[in-house]
Amino acid sequence: MLGSYKKGVEAFQQALEFSPKSVSAHYGLSSGLLGLAKECINLGAFRWGATVLEEASKVAWTSTHLAGNMSSIWKLHGDILLTYAKCYPWMEEDHGLEFDVDAFNNSILSWKHTCCLAAKTARCSYQRALHLAPWQANAYSDIAVTSNFIYSLDNSSGHDSSSWQPSEKMALGALLLEGDNSEFWVGLGCLSNHNALKQHALIRGLQLNVSLAVAWAFLGKLYRKQGEKQFARQAFDCARSIDPSLALPWAGMSADSHSRESAADEAYESCLRAVQIFPLAEFQIGLAKLALVSGHLSSSQVFGAIKQAMQHAPHYPECHNLNGLVSEAQSNYQSAAVSYRLARCAITNLSGSDTKSQMKDITVNLARALCKAGNALDALQECELLKKEGLLDAESSQIYAFSLWQLGQTDLALTVARNLAECVSAMEQASAAAAVILFSRFLYYISGLDSTINNILQMPKQWFQSSKFSLIVSAIHALDQRNRLRPVGLSIRNNLKTPEEITEMFFLLALGTLVKHGSEYRLGYQKGIDHIRKSLHMYPNSSLLRNLLGYLLLSSEEWKNTHMATRCCRIATRCCRIGTDPIKGGFKMAYEILGAGAVACYAVGNSNPKFSYPTCSYQCLNEPQTIQHLQKCLRQEPWNQNVRYLLVLNLVQKAREERFPRHLCIILRRLIIVALSDELYHKPGISFRYMKFQLLLCASEICLHDGYVIDCINHANDASMITLPDAYLFFAHLLLCRAYASEGDAVNLNREYIRCLELRTDYNIGWLCLKFIESRYELKTGLDTLELSFKECSKEMKNSSNMWMALFNLVQGLMSISSQDTSSAEGFLSQACSLAGAESTLLLCHGATCMELSRLGYDSQFLSLAVRSLTKAQEASLIPLPIVSALLAQAEGSLGSREKWEKNLRLEWPTWPPEMRPAELFFQMHLLAKQSKASTDTSSIEFCQSPQGWVLRAIHTNPSCMRYWKALQKLVE
Repeated sequence: MLGSYKKGVEAFQQALEFSPKSVSAHYGLSSGLLGLAKECINLGAFRWGATVLEEASKVAWTSTHLAGNMSSIWKLHGDILLTYAKCYPWMEEDHGLEFDVDAFNNSILSWKHTCCLAAKTARCSYQRALHLAPWQANAYSDIAVTSNFIYSLDNSSGHDSSSWQPSEKMALGALLLEGDNSEFWVGLGCLSNHNALKQHALIRGLQLNVSLAVAWAFLGKLYRKQGEKQFARQAFDCARSIDPSLALPWAGMSADSHSRESAADEAYESCLRAVQIFPLAEFQIGLAKLALVSGHLSSSQVFGAIKQAMQHAPHYPECHNLNGLVSEAQSNYQSAAVSYRLARCAITNLSGSDTKSQMKDITVNLARALCKAGNALDALQECELLKKEGLLDAESSQIYAFSLWQLGQTDLALTVARNLAECVSAMEQASAAAAVILFSRFLYYISGLDSTINNILQMPKQWFQSSKFSLIVSAIHALDQRNRLRPVGLSIRNNLKTPEEITEMFFLLALGTLVKHGSEYRLGYQKGIDHIRKSLHMYPNSSLLRNLLGYLLLSSEEWKNTHMATRCCRIATRCCRIGTDPIKGGFKMAYEILGAGAVACYAVGNSNPKFSYPTCSYQCLNEPQTIQHLQKCLRQEPWNQNVRYLLVLNLVQKAREERFPRHLCIILRRLIIVALSDELYHKPGISFRYMKFQLLLCASEICLHDGYVIDCINHANDASMITLPDAYLFFAHLLLCRAYASEGDAVNLNREYIRCLELRTDYNIGWLCLKFIESRYELKTGLDTLELSFKECSKEMKNSSNMWMALFNLVQGLMSISSQDTSSAEGFLSQACSLAGAESTLLLCHGATCMELSRLGYDSQFLSLAVRSLTKAQEASLIPLPIVSALLAQAEGSLGSREKWEKNLRLEWPTWPPEMRPAELFFQMHLLAKQSKASTDTSSIEFCQSPQGWVLRAIHTNPSCMRYWKALQKLVE
């Protein structure tokens, strides 16, 4: 629609160029601009729509000078200005944590003045149209609507409720002219302040047109306001059945959710439907309130709705308060604090008995946001203000105690928490449980584990009836090596009733198993994994247990656990909420485990062998597409930097697999720039520094493969300057080695190589990469530092040490092959195969090396070794690997077995994707076709073409091979 309006506007503009005083051209242009502005408003682009309307009003005003006696022109001018007054947005400024209250109040007054001025000018234009055509009933209706809008903005003057309002009088004027118009009766019902007149007008409108959905909707609203919920529900149902695209009935259904005893999710969905149909500020505020109850505050729909509501209702304190709650749900605590301050400023301009209660709620929210943002001093001041006014309740007391603890006043914090816990008998159940939990946590952090256990053993037994406190006791018990809370733990488990609470208990028991069966430097991952597996047999659908199992499998760093981790988690239709939720997500969300698992093993979910052939024997062939899931999560939560970080890592993995295509490199550079610009990575904490480190390494890798070596070096140097353990910084200097090697800078290459040896790392893959660089560029220090470090690192990986040593032998074998020392290469590869077992890649390398030794005239036993290794590789491959069957066919043929030669050559054909089949494969099929001429079985692949056809395909694929041309010449002769 936008494109259609733009074309119409351009046509009218061209017409005005030819005839600048054409009234019809001016009228058409202003009408087109009005339509374009309405489309912009429907898309949420209010500022753009207001700008278009400003231009439209100028054109319409010009047309009034050209034909001031035409009522339609004045009406159009009024429509434009009224639309401008309704859509003109209030723009929030970036105040920071401190801002000027007067500046905020002035911005509200300025916004109201602009809207009122536009509406009053629109009313004057409608009055001028009525003066020119007093028989037009629509003019009365327009003036009535505009007057009511002005009153809603500027109601400070006040009106006598017993007298007739101007909007009511003008609506009656329209009815005097057209008394049988049902829409005018509905208009009177909407504009009147008298309930009896409202009801009469709406019912009269329905008598004239019973299928008028808007009349049923407003009648339902009136009934609900009067407390007639049954009548209201029936009226809303009638309106919805007549016109499902009407927003008010859906909003009424959501507001009536408590009387229906329907779920909060159902009410949220109904209100969301209303907001999508008609984005009214009241509907959007209601959506945010329902999201708070139903747990959808982190939804992108709620985020967009409350932002739009702030643009059209900045004078509503609840609008800013809800915006703060939405920001808190996104872990954006500084923005939340700003919103709460704005809400407090807005509420000072209101009057009423409920303002004190609202002020208290907003102050509590502000204190909580400041506390979470790390601004404990300001949070403490807000709590002191509440205490001074006698409004310090259970929730604000907890914030008060936590702020004291953050400021280092531990004794006072513990005293506040203890006093709060002693008053639990006078509190509600939820508040009482929270008070006891806070006291227990402070005891643990301030006094230590032993003091906490002693206090728990002395606590009243009625405190243990709370399921939440029972879980806290279980958490303390999980950390106690001496099991002093075991009797208490066994008794409190009977308090857990729901499946969610029971799975949380299993979660804590698993953590206790990790701690109690671990060593000084390493947790007991395998014991914890075994415990969670048993628990999952009882609760297989528990996301909490599944995510914990996936997290432990990834954290164990064992070779075969990566593929199982991604199978544990299940991605729901909606992305998981931000942060770690101990009830819904555990340590990590499902998308985090899936994203990390896909990076840990590139074969996970890789079903397209176009660029590489996955050889991981543990891979899952039906694994979900990780990148698509992460993209979906990022679209739903564009502020989630954790999702963006994982998406970057997975896209780098994909780019590496596809040999760094140009389009992927461009996408990655943009994503990394956006990610690094976020202030999240400037926060203190090793996790944020590590994420920034990884993003810089990704940027450096992309630049290296894109040919921007200087940028690559700069990014790697920036990464090496981040304060991280040496084991991580090793990889920044490893990347610098590669960058200098690509430039041929031997001096800097040797310097970075020595720096890597000095830093050392605990990750085997780093030593393997450094070994490649050392061998290729002949970097030697005279010591076997690299080999010794690798072996020491591998010993710590109990179950995977043999596999890492096998990979090290593979690297040495490949380096020997590159230096044409085939005999040594065979020894290294043979040792690698004996360590790794049935690993198809290693067996392929060993078989190919043995065949090369046989070709060079070494002992004939190497041919038998090749057959043995290649046969094992063929059997071990989950997805058949190319080349294996071809080499095996060649080896069997050299040993004189024609049947096995034919069999393996046929097995080679389906291992290649059609677009990647090499010329040599076609040539081998030509040999097979020649040998099989006498066969009666024509279903084999070699009979698809004649020998000459196979040779022609080989020549078409590789025309530079003279061997193919000679074979074709013999066939032709």
